[in-house]
Amino acid sequence: MALCTPSVLVPQFSIPKIPDFHYLHLAKSTQRRRGTNKIGAINFSMATANAAKYDRDDKPTKLVTFLGKGGSGKTTAAIFAAQHYAMTGLKTCLAIHSQDPAAEFLLNCKIGPSVVKLNNNLSAVRLETTSMLLEPLKRLKQADAHLNMTQGVLEGVVGEELGVLPGMDSIFSVLELERLVGFLVNAVQRNGERDKFDVVVYDGISTEETLRMIGATSKARLYLKYMRSLAEKTDFGRVTGPSILRLVDKFLSLSGKSTNLNGRMSSEIWDYLEQALEKGSSVFAEPQRFGCYIVMDPTNLLSLNSAMRYWGCAIQAGAQISGAFGISSPNGPEALAEIGKNFSPLPCVFFPYLEVVEDLNWNEIMASIPSKNARDLLSSSTSESSPSVKFDPSNKSMTLFMPGFDKSEIKLYQFRGGSELLVEAGDQRRVIQLPSKIQGKVGGAKFIDRSLIITMR
Repeated sequence: MALCTPSVLVPQFSIPKIPDFHYLHLAKSTQRRRGTNKIGAINFSMATANAAKYDRDDKPTKLVTFLGKGGSGKTTAAIFAAQHYAMTGLKTCLAIHSQDPAAEFLLNCKIGPSVVKLNNNLSAVRLETTSMLLEPLKRLKQADAHLNMTQGVLEGVVGEELGVLPGMDSIFSVLELERLVGFLVNAVQRNGERDKFDVVVYDGISTEETLRMIGATSKARLYLKYMRSLAEKTDFGRVTGPSILRLVDKFLSLSGKSTNLNGRMSSEIWDYLEQALEKGSSVFAEPQRFGCYIVMDPTNLLSLNSAMRYWGCAIQAGAQISGAFGISSPNGPEALAEIGKNFSPLPCVFFPYLEVVEDLNWNEIMASIPSKNARDLLSSSTSESSPSVKFDPSNKSMTLFMPGFDKSEIKLYQFRGGSELLVEAGDQRRVIQLPSKIQGKVGGAKFIDRSLIITMR
């Protein structure tokens, strides 16, 4: 990792409890007493750091990201979150997938495709697809060399001369986040303790692409099912399927994933891939593993409407929104109360407005009183959002919480004898498994208070 020395300072003591942080900048009378308790403070700090380290050893990496309309403050919120987690003693990486230099200006540091260490707990990296495609290609060549599937043709491909095609940005950003976070396997097992982060804050290309990333693993399971059927039930599949699976197995092994599939039957490899995708999709439903927040400008009606829509789209993609952030407004409590009413039951807070000046003092920003509520929300590991699906067997009905949509935008489909319900809305599709007591055909649907109530017959 390259070392960078921006104006980002680490507090003298790393205290993992967020409510205590704003006391780091003490009044003068308190500061005078600090010298008399210096040894005790140092011992307390060391004990706290050691306890936090031991507590983090077995914890998986958490991914945090933000959704919102362009210009609503997603990048600022991502940097604020990264600073927060780093200042609470968590090893944090800010991953930016954009050529916008705003993050470099706010952090006063050059950020490139290699991880840049800003201080002891905070690092940053700019995800660039032209660089990210080289490592997977290298591993694919190594796997091909072991199996000799292309008879050396793949070895002649020069990665540095390949350009980026539409769609590659999303695919390779998912691969890089998998390396940093470990959706399918613990990041320590693959990268070692030195490169393991407690939190990865992701500032994506756009909200739409981030939503695609959230729903990628659950959607891929359906494609995998059809691919398996094709491989097992057609002559072409029976011939090519085992070779492709061996290549996938070798690629996963060279990527650092302990698959233990060497010499296994094709059916066992298919089962492993299905289980891996199921594990990856479950990450986005766990608040301890994934934090997703919407960001809005409370003075901009378009920004507020977009935030509501993205809330519903995130639910469709298979994730729960952890909270809502607004840029500090001159209206203060009045604007926050209005946002809280519209976005209930989400917790809604303001994060401080940042003046665009050189050499921002992040210590003062994070220690300020306006930052406290935002930091409390980021520290919360539980989601207060309503369950996206509620079943009512007694009335043979279900309620789908779908904020940001109206009834005319929602389409319902049923396959396989009425045991599943496919819901289409917001350019996303999700499949809901129906309990046995309410299985059947859709009899009617009505939209009440951001929820679609479906009656079965």
